[in-house]
Amino acid sequence: MFAQRLQAAQAGVQAALDAALARRAEVPVVHAMRYALQGGKRLRAFLVLESAALHGIPATVAMPAAAAVEALHAYSLVHDDLPCMDDDALRRGLPTIHVKWDEATAVLAGDGLQTLAFELLTDPALGSAERRIALVAALARAAGAEGMVLGQALDVAAETAPRPLTLDEITALQAGKTGALIAYSATAGAILAGADPAPLAAYARALGLAFQIADDIIDVEGDPAKAGKALGKDAAAGKATFVSLLGLAGAKKRARDLVAEAEAALFPYAGAAETLREAARFVIAREN
Repeated sequence: MFAQRLQAAQAGVQAALDAALARRAEVPVVHAMRYALQGGKRLRAFLVLESAALHGIPATVAMPAAAAVEALHAYSLVHDDLPCMDDDALRRGLPTIHVKWDEATAVLAGDGLQTLAFELLTDPALGSAERRIALVAALARAAGAEGMVLGQALDVAAETAPRPLTLDEITALQAGKTGALIAYSATAGAILAGADPAPLAAYARALGLAFQIADDIIDVEGDPAKAGKALGKDAAAGKATFVSLLGLAGAKKRARDLVAEAEAALFPYAGAAETLREAARFVIAREN
C-alpha cells in the first residue's frame, strides 16, 4: 500500500509542479527551476497528502500544499549545493544547477522555487482564506530562521567551530535543517481540516530525526550510485554526525527507536494511519 501511494504522490505532485511552471517564460532560470523539480522521493508531498487523507480531505484539495513543500525543498537543495554551502556537483545522479548552468542561475532558480511555494499556497482549492493563511504561516516558520534556515546556519557555523557539536546540538540543528519541513508536511492535513495537529507533530518530530540519522548512515555505508550524490563528505570534513557520536550500531538502534516512537504517536488514528507507519519504516530502510 505504501509503495503505491508514494508513487501516486510522486506522479501527482510532478504534474502539479509542471503545470505551475508551464505558464512561465522559457528562459534559463525557469529551465533551471524545472530541472530542480525533477525526481526525488517526494516524501514530504506524500506526508501532506496522507495527513490530509486522515482528515477526510482528498488529494485534489491538498495537492497545492504538497506541491508547495516540494518546491520549497527543491530550493533548499539548490542553495545547499552551492560552492558557498556544501559545494556538491551531483544531486539525484545529475549535475547540480550551478554546475549545469552557473552560480547566479542557481541562486535565482532557488529564489524562484521558494516564491513559487508560497504562490501555490494561495490556490483557492485549499479552502478558505483563513486555512490558506495558516498554511503560509506554517511553511514560513518551518522554512525560515526558526526552522530550516536556522538549521542550515548552525550547520555552516559548525564547520569552523572550535569543537565538534555534541549530540544535543546536532539534534537541535537537524530539527531545523531536516525536521522542520517534515513537521510542516505531516501536519498540513490537520491545518487544512482545522484539527488538532499534536499527534502528527509528535510523529513528525521522531520521523524527521530518524530521516537524518538514516542520511548519516547512508553517508558512511551507502552506495554513491544509489544515493545519486557524493558520500563520505562529513567524515572527510571531520564533522560530528549521529554516526560519529553514537557509532554505526548505535545510530541504527536510535533510528529504529525513533521509528517505534513515530508509530506510537499515530495511536489516535488507529488503522487509518497504517500507510504513515509504513512511511516511518521506509525512512530508515531507504538507500538514497
